[in-house]
Amino acid sequence: MHKTGDVIFGGLFQIHFFSTDPVLSFTSEPPQLTCHGFDVLGFRKAKTMAFAIDEINRNSKLLPNVTLGYSLYDNCLQLGVGFRAALSLVSGQEEQVVLDETCVGTPPVIGIVGDSSSTRCIAISSVLGLYKVPMVSYFATCSCLSDRQKFPSFFRTIPSDTFQVRAVIQILKHFGWTWAGLLISDDDYGLFAARSFQSDLSQSGGGCLAYLEILPWGENPAEVKRIVDMMKKSTARVVIVFAHESHMINLMEEVVRQNVTGLQWIASEAWTSAAVLQTPQLMPYLGGTLGIAIRRGEIPGLRDFLLQTRPDLQHNNSHENSLVNQFWEDTFQCRFAPPPAGWVEAGGALCTGQEHLENVETEFLDISNLRPEYNVYKAVYALAYALDDMLHCEPGTGPFSEHSCGSLQRFELWQLVYYLGKVNFTTPFGDQVLFDENGDALPIYDIMNWLWLPDGRTEVQNVGEVKKLPFKSEQLTLNEEKIFWNFESREPPRSVCSESCPPGTRMATKKGKPVCCFDCIPCSEGMVSNKTDSMECTSCPEDFWSSPQRDNCVPKNIEFLSYNEPLGICLTTTSLMGTFICAVVLGIFIHYRQTPVVRANNSELSFQLLLSLKLCFLCSLLFIGHPRPWTCQLRHAAFGISFVLCISCILVKTMVVLVVFKASTPGGEASLKWFGAVQQRGTVLVLTCVQAAICTAWIVSASPAPHKNTQYYNDKIVYECVVGSTIGFSVLLGYIGLLAVLSFLLAFLARNLPDSFNEAKLITFSMLIFCAVWVAFVPAYVSSPGKYADAVEVFAILASSFGLLMALFGPKCYIILLRPERNTKRAIMGRDNKS
Repeated sequence: MHKTGDVIFGGLFQIHFFSTDPVLSFTSEPPQLTCHGFDVLGFRKAKTMAFAIDEINRNSKLLPNVTLGYSLYDNCLQLGVGFRAALSLVSGQEEQVVLDETCVGTPPVIGIVGDSSSTRCIAISSVLGLYKVPMVSYFATCSCLSDRQKFPSFFRTIPSDTFQVRAVIQILKHFGWTWAGLLISDDDYGLFAARSFQSDLSQSGGGCLAYLEILPWGENPAEVKRIVDMMKKSTARVVIVFAHESHMINLMEEVVRQNVTGLQWIASEAWTSAAVLQTPQLMPYLGGTLGIAIRRGEIPGLRDFLLQTRPDLQHNNSHENSLVNQFWEDTFQCRFAPPPAGWVEAGGALCTGQEHLENVETEFLDISNLRPEYNVYKAVYALAYALDDMLHCEPGTGPFSEHSCGSLQRFELWQLVYYLGKVNFTTPFGDQVLFDENGDALPIYDIMNWLWLPDGRTEVQNVGEVKKLPFKSEQLTLNEEKIFWNFESREPPRSVCSESCPPGTRMATKKGKPVCCFDCIPCSEGMVSNKTDSMECTSCPEDFWSSPQRDNCVPKNIEFLSYNEPLGICLTTTSLMGTFICAVVLGIFIHYRQTPVVRANNSELSFQLLLSLKLCFLCSLLFIGHPRPWTCQLRHAAFGISFVLCISCILVKTMVVLVVFKASTPGGEASLKWFGAVQQRGTVLVLTCVQAAICTAWIVSASPAPHKNTQYYNDKIVYECVVGSTIGFSVLLGYIGLLAVLSFLLAFLARNLPDSFNEAKLITFSMLIFCAVWVAFVPAYVSSPGKYADAVEVFAILASSFGLLMALFGPKCYIILLRPERNTKRAIMGRDNKS
């Protein structure tokens, strides 16, 4: 098909399915091979290129001063035919093409649209690339053609198989299908797709292949049965097939025989639209198939242009009219005169050329599903826009040496290759067309779904698209509401090797299995994972701990001896009760201060002792509650001073007993004079001041302070008061112990004095209780963790305080309140017993 013009575009199309090789005798010029089996859709592609050039010639804004022509050839589905046609186009050897015989001017063709096969494009472009002839394919998908070193002038408007693989991976990721099987054809198409699929799938982390099988060519029932058996046993519910429809026919026969249902098929563009597979017998198995399809486009005005196709009876010998005649005969099932022998006798009709195309159903006029034609349309416009950009170059601003520009008068093909790489335009359908550094156009695919209608009919519907925008990754758009799922649930299937690991667990790959097959291991204590399918658990910060579900970090429980817990309430109640009893006893002693029992026991020291015991009970409250800096400093100081004051009073009481007894013996009056009331008060004050000095030095040198201890428990923070200086704490306790032991020894020495003069037995008993409590305190305190150490110390304070209170004041209160007859001077002196 030819049309003259200022500039000629070449085209290679598949107009015939088959060819017959001539007999070669080598005694005469070899005849051309014979092409037969008219391809209506191939003819429509060629007519689409003619329409695009006609549309450009009518466009006043694109190439306004240039008339485009075309020279289109049939490749007969043969590499040799297509290769010879391409060389004829660029060399100008075809007799139909009129050339300028000079060495300057426009080449025979400035670019070729085609071919439809990757194999033919590889062969043709390998040669044309040497001469930088631009070639824009509309159907060659092999990713090997993206090699700019081998194919420097090759471009295409169809995505490469590399992007098709990525499109499939996007679908897998969208539906969460991480476990799939892959079937491929035993050719470059399938093998290259498998290589890309394995590489891209591992890089994207989107899933794993349960199996990879190569579908055999031709009849091989045993191998097909083995593959279907494996598919049936596999847990993968998704099957991806990069193969041709002939492979699928053999495969599906075995699938039907074994009744393998419940699979979600994903089709490559090679069989997405295969009508031979969309049969009532196969739809129970293939219904719901998702497929990758070449982008569908709309070309306004194309149908009207196609309707103008009509035989030219006046130029019946032209090549173009020969193709139209073949189309006419194929469409109307008639023959032009002279018909083949026996045609009329067999009832065949003769073509008149006046038949009406609009009255017949033919794929030629069905423009509702333009896919390869749309790529042809874009390829023609890409060449036109590149030429337009070159012709609009202003001298002195060009991209070539010395800022020169290209021109029709001295046209060089490599200049058009440069501008073709810079093309950027938008089709009337809204698709952007531009080429990357490898000559690949912005890839875009339609996502198709095989819909199985209730009446048994099949419809292949568009449910989305996947495309790549400039400087962005692949973008998948799906209308899930339209998708037909061939399952009882009418929902997408689950296809995973192992179910997702929930938060709180981590993935542990099974030995010898793909990474998609794993066990879910719960996170250890103190570690969490807060998302699904975590590869590892992370440790919580120091002040946090893992929740019971191990899915997030929660603040650690804060532990201290609190007023709100049962233990704290009991100790607080006991402390307040002891303080109250001390107050009651003090009240009793004040009320009965004139009675012999009170007066005989040095009432002033008794009052001081009761006040110090009250302080001992109250100081225990400082050990309860949230540790603060001031409570940590005050608790031990108050405890040490209170108990020293208490023990000092007992010590002085014991000394008084001894002095009084000595003064009652002949010659002992002087001792009573030297240990009077002033000396007693001074002794208590001095002994207490020594403890105050110890506490002051301790606080100043190494002050006790609050501390968050995380060593006792993993999931708790224990707030405690560290003593600051172990020496200071030891000296404080040692001083109290020294005074207690001294009081015990003096009381023990005075235990056998007459009862009329002393309470040494009571003091001895009270000191015995005090020392026993505090001797037991030390190991219990050291071995108790956290708040229990404070509880042990409070218990020791309360126990020793109650021991002193009951031992020293219990008998006296008994006499005062219950045996008032013994609260007499006579009874105190012991004379009642003698009478």
